[in-house]
Amino acid sequence: MKKIKRILWSILILAIPMLFMVSGCSKFLDRKPLTATLDDLNQGGIEGLVFGIYSAVKDYDIGQVFGGIPWQGMHNFRSDDSHKGSEPSDGAEWVAPFDNFVYVKDLWASNFYWDAHYSLIHLTNTALQTADSLGLTGTESEVNIAEARFFRAFSYFDLVRTFGDVPKIDFRIYNAAQANIAKSPAAAIYALIDEDLQYAATHLPLVWGSKYPGRLTTGAAKSLWAKTYLFRGNFSTALPLLQQVISSGQYALFSSYHGIFKDANENCSESILEWQNYMGPNRTDDHGSWYATCQGVRAPNATGWNLGWGWNVPTDAFVNSFEAGDPRLPSTVLFSGQSDDPATGGYGSVLPNSSFDVPPGPLPQKYWNKKVYADPAVRQSTGWLDGAYWINQRVIRYADVLLMTAECLNETGTGTQAADFVNQVRSRVGLPDTSFIDQAQMRGVIKKERRAELGLEGERFFDLVRWGDALTVLGPLGYQHRCRFYPIPQPAIDRSNNVLVQNPEW
Repeated sequence: MKKIKRILWSILILAIPMLFMVSGCSKFLDRKPLTATLDDLNQGGIEGLVFGIYSAVKDYDIGQVFGGIPWQGMHNFRSDDSHKGSEPSDGAEWVAPFDNFVYVKDLWASNFYWDAHYSLIHLTNTALQTADSLGLTGTESEVNIAEARFFRAFSYFDLVRTFGDVPKIDFRIYNAAQANIAKSPAAAIYALIDEDLQYAATHLPLVWGSKYPGRLTTGAAKSLWAKTYLFRGNFSTALPLLQQVISSGQYALFSSYHGIFKDANENCSESILEWQNYMGPNRTDDHGSWYATCQGVRAPNATGWNLGWGWNVPTDAFVNSFEAGDPRLPSTVLFSGQSDDPATGGYGSVLPNSSFDVPPGPLPQKYWNKKVYADPAVRQSTGWLDGAYWINQRVIRYADVLLMTAECLNETGTGTQAADFVNQVRSRVGLPDTSFIDQAQMRGVIKKERRAELGLEGERFFDLVRWGDALTVLGPLGYQHRCRFYPIPQPAIDRSNNVLVQNPEW
């Protein structure tokens, strides 16, 4: 599987000779746009351009926004489950906006988050316009178009739930003036998302097989589409999409919870969507990302525990939220000063104490994200001892689909069936079944189960917002109702000569 992944990513990197970083809706036009002719393209029509999109979404530049620290700030630090972490002096400017909800209108993280999403949208629009201009038809081209439309929808879903109303650019841009447009209502952005994901769900294959691990499928499109409907509170429309994913027979819960996150089990039965990363022996064939490295244990080199940057660390509230005996706690959290516990995914090592322990030790935090805990043998083989660039990012898991299904059933008046889907997830980790009493009780069960199952995977903040629980849960941390949306980056407004207007509550 690793060899296949290496070959695939070599193809992706070679397919597009120039992927570019940008700094805004206009700045991505400072160079000539990507072009293609029939002679440039292989039999898939726009397959080379589409492979470039796959590469961009997880690379070291644009990909930071889909797994690196800007993504961690927006998707994880703003929840009650994790905080910035690392050492106090490392990225201190991130604490106020992401841990304490003192949002900043001009911050590298949020500026980059905005810019890179539009960069990816530009790549998708370029691919789609190329297909249209060349009059491409046939199954291969329809699949490539579906892939591009999935990524456009994926990008816009992040933007609309993070910023609210945003500019809708669903066409190829050739000059900066074309990109300088006003915001569209969130409803118009969701309409585009629905159109794109309907096409993707219709034209993507059910399965690719081992030739293309991680390549988009109809299951990924339907799962993401359902998630967008849940965010809008449209449970009755989301439910049949989720049921189709389940009935496809393509997915199953992996046998052990901690095993999902091990190198050997990438693209396992539970995987609906993963960003594919790879690094060969001795730092060769580097097609990795910052996702795991930015979260690895941070320590002085002399300790042998400097595994990353130490961001996105669990909170006391998260650690204390687990049901007694739930093995997902030690499978999700590494504890400073304790064994890494081989029974829940460790490798037989004991972590040094933290500065909070008695006696104090060299680690700056009490807890760490175990879901990105790299295998020491792989670290040795790659030659990267202070990072884990090769670890795949699990984006959508089958357990998430089961819990979304339970929520839809409960909210549409079929709570007794909801318990069955919750219990599938609980049974995998050896916890007793739960029973349906009433809708409110089952709603609480599902919320607690999502927190335990999907901890530190970027779901919690947006779950709290869509449930209407954010003010109650996050209010003590500084959250206000207006914090559901982040302010549009001021540099983007300035570049637009005020064609872009700031969010009204900011």
